[in-house]
Amino acid sequence: MRVLVTGGAGFIGSQFVRDLLGGDCPGFEDARVTVLDKLTYAGNLANLAGVAQHPRYAFVHGDIADGALLADLLPGFDVVVNFAAETHVDRSISDSSAFLRSNVLGVHQLLEASRAAGVTTFLQVSTDEVYGSIDRGSWPETDPLLPNSPYAAAKAGADLLCRSYHRTYGMDVRITRCSNNYGPYQYPEKLIPLFVTNLLDGLPVPLYGDGLNVRDWLHVADHCRGIRLVLAKGEPGEVYNIGGGTELTNEELTGRLLDACGADWSMVRRVADRPGHDRRYSVKISKLAELGYAPAVDFAAGLAETVRWYRENESWWRPLKGGRGA
Repeated sequence: MRVLVTGGAGFIGSQFVRDLLGGDCPGFEDARVTVLDKLTYAGNLANLAGVAQHPRYAFVHGDIADGALLADLLPGFDVVVNFAAETHVDRSISDSSAFLRSNVLGVHQLLEASRAAGVTTFLQVSTDEVYGSIDRGSWPETDPLLPNSPYAAAKAGADLLCRSYHRTYGMDVRITRCSNNYGPYQYPEKLIPLFVTNLLDGLPVPLYGDGLNVRDWLHVADHCRGIRLVLAKGEPGEVYNIGGGTELTNEELTGRLLDACGADWSMVRRVADRPGHDRRYSVKISKLAELGYAPAVDFAAGLAETVRWYRENESWWRPLKGGRGA
C-alpha cells in the first residue's frame, strides 16, 4: 500500500505519519508513506526527524495547489490523507486569501489529481468549526454547515467539494471533522502551546472576552486513531466526527494550564474578543463509536504530558516564537 499524507510535516499530520511508521497500526504494517508538504510557517521537518531515515518514508516539498506537481506525483498511490490547510482563525480574519488558496483551491487540485490517478481512497481531514456554534447538545454529521469565520468557511467549501466528487465521479471520499486538538509538536500560536510557552517564560497569557467560550479537547493521538478507523472501516461518501469528550470553557482550561505551570491568575490578561468568536463546539461521536472508536487519552494525563513535553523541548518551540517574549 502507498499512502500520500499531505501536510504531513504539520502538528496533526506528523503524528499520523509517526503512528503509521511506528509498526502498531493494523492494516498499515507495510505501507509506504510519502509526505507532501509546502513547509509554510506551521510545517516543520523537525516533527518528522524520528522517521526521516525510515525505509518506508519519503518526503516531497510541494504545494497541493500545484496541479503539475500532483499530476506527476499521484499515480501509484492507493490512499491520500489530506491534512494540508491553513488553520489559524485569527490569521484568516486578518487575511483570508491564503485560506481560500490552500483550503479550497488546493483541495480541488488534489481531488482532480487523485481522480485522474485512480487513487482508491481520499480522506479529507476537516474540523468541527464548519458547523458554526451550538448552544446545547452536540452536532451529528447530518447537521447543516454554518461556518462563522473565513477559516471555517474555507474548510466547509472543501468538505462540499469532497462530497461532490463522491456523488458526481463515484470517488471513495471520506471526511473527518475533529474537535480542538492538543499535544506535542503543536505550533505555538494555538491556545495551549501559546499559554504554556508564555508561562514557562514568565510572560502573561491573553484570554479572549469573558473566557466562557466552550471547546471539546481531543488529544492528537486519539484524533489520528479515529482517522485510521475511518480509513479501515469507514464508508465512501460518509462524514465522521472525532471528539475527545472533554468540554471546557477557555477560562477553565486557563486555570488548568496555570496550575500545570505553577502560575496564578495574575498572569492572565483579558483581551477584546475576536470577531465572530463561536460560543461553543460539541460533536456527537456515536457514528465513529460504531466503528470501535473511544477516546483513549485521559485529558488530565494528556495535558500534563503535553506541558511536560514543551518544558523539555524548548529547542523545538523557541525558534518558532522568534525568541523570548515573541
